[in-house]
Amino acid sequence: MNIQPTPYDHPDAVTLNDAVQAEYAVRYGDEEGDATPLDPGMFVPPRGLYLLAYDSEGRPVATGGWRTQDANDEGYADGDAELKRMYVIPEARGLGLARRVLAVLEADARAAGRTRMVLETGTAQPEAIALYLSSGYAPCPKFGFYRDYPNSRCFAKPLT
Repeated sequence: MNIQPTPYDHPDAVTLNDAVQAEYAVRYGDEEGDATPLDPGMFVPPRGLYLLAYDSEGRPVATGGWRTQDANDEGYADGDAELKRMYVIPEARGLGLARRVLAVLEADARAAGRTRMVLETGTAQPEAIALYLSSGYAPCPKFGFYRDYPNSRCFAKPLT
């Protein structure tokens, strides 16, 4: 498995983003998927990072990124790194890819001086919730775009 930094707007990243958005639409029963505003510039080091994992045949199979957040009216705190677009294609699930991508993102955010990794997921993603809980994340007060949605769940993990 080859995990490498990739621009958020790279064609392979766009392909996997479209796939995760389609999955969100099915799981949550809406047309738009995750409507959180994202811009490629949010994932440019040292204020963020976007990763793609490729299989041995060069196919993109997993993705994830983090972006800098600081205290604001959406409930973030100074020093936050927000996890975004964690996704593994169905055919590659169960191989530990999400855990590997998560570890690289945490290490990078820590090296960039971020003190806490935060993420928002939803109740229709029990596999994601299990991954985060088993990786040391704990429930935290809600933040971000979906903070007022009842099926939203927020988690945090200290990076220090």
